[in-house]
Amino acid sequence: MSLKELLRRKIQKLDDENQPVPLELVQKQEDEEFRRLLNEWGKGRTQSSAIPPFYNRIPGENEPLRQKLREESRANLLKQKSLQLLDRTEMNNLWVLLDCHHVTDEQLISYEDFQKVAQKSGPKTREYLKPSVFAKLQQGDHQGRISTVSLFNYVMRKVWLDQTRVGLSVYDSTGQGYLTETELEHYITELLPTLCQLDGLEKSFHSFYVCTAVRKFMFFLDGVRANRVRIIDILACSFLDDLLELRDEDVSKDVQEQNWFSAPSALRIYGHYLNLDRDHNGMLNKSELASYGSGTFTKPFLDRVFQTCLTYGGEMDYKTYLDLVLALENRSEPQALAYLFRILDIKGCGYLDAFTLNYFFRDIQDQMTAHGTEQPVSFSDVKDELFDMVRPKDPERVTLNDLVACGQGETFVSILIEFRGFWAYEHREAISSEPSDGL
Repeated sequence: MSLKELLRRKIQKLDDENQPVPLELVQKQEDEEFRRLLNEWGKGRTQSSAIPPFYNRIPGENEPLRQKLREESRANLLKQKSLQLLDRTEMNNLWVLLDCHHVTDEQLISYEDFQKVAQKSGPKTREYLKPSVFAKLQQGDHQGRISTVSLFNYVMRKVWLDQTRVGLSVYDSTGQGYLTETELEHYITELLPTLCQLDGLEKSFHSFYVCTAVRKFMFFLDGVRANRVRIIDILACSFLDDLLELRDEDVSKDVQEQNWFSAPSALRIYGHYLNLDRDHNGMLNKSELASYGSGTFTKPFLDRVFQTCLTYGGEMDYKTYLDLVLALENRSEPQALAYLFRILDIKGCGYLDAFTLNYFFRDIQDQMTAHGTEQPVSFSDVKDELFDMVRPKDPERVTLNDLVACGQGETFVSILIEFRGFWAYEHREAISSEPSDGL
């Protein structure tokens, strides 16, 4: 081989060594070196499958075997939870033990006697008699004792909550701790035969009653409008207590009228809906809804109701009507204020300014003129009163949080949406000074 050929090969070799290494190859080499060092230090992972699962996918409709396995597993779990609940005999035995260990006159029990009761109780009852329960029921006794009646009521209430949670979970098809609107309808439908106060309802009205009852749960507990409510929220609110109160045979008429779930209340609401439906097509248009209540809703408010709420060909159905009724009858509640605020927010910007307030108040002024008011109220005065009433963080904008925090949201909204609400506010001093009929 000639010297010229040797030099050419040497130069070619040097050129090959100086060529840049691809980035993928560098990263691969670094990763291999990193894993080697981790293994040497005893901190390496053998396989990526060692990562514990943090999400279990719900079986789809095309996976019948997985669905059946999930249903059977949930059924067994709920059965085990049911077996852990105290029955009537065990509750009676607990009351006997408490009666034997309390102070005779005061019905108080010390911590030592509390422990004795727990030891003599069965394993299921013992789960309800933990030291933390004794601490929760402290009422300031100088000897640190608690009331046996309070303790028994606590256990009875806890058993009822656990039992109700198991009963609601039966209708939770996904096992995620939620009930959809349809699942809640199934629960209340199957609950109807046990509510003796509803025995007088005709079967043809049952579907309307179930819709009326379910809408209250959905309106107040489904704040994000996800079409589902948490079971824990159902247990925490008083709605279920009001519903199950209808199992009692002796319920006064006054109590029933105040209970949204009672038969008189449901018939009253549905009766009003039928009376408003003048053309008898099962829906309400704008002119028909204008007769609701005192019939003094402003035209801008009615326009916004049909713009923001779900309608069918410009008319609202019974379900949409129920949401509106719940908002109007509970104007001081945050959920109702949020519902009405969305209607008042014509710009969709999340706040109400002077322009928005004037937009709704102009119709109030027109109604004042129509009613022959001698001294029409200027918008400037009303605007100042409204902002002084709410005291928003931004002096020129009223947000939903401002409306809820001020405690005057009901009055604020009523002034803007109906002439009667504004008239009541303007004459509040005269109204408050009038003697009531009961005095």
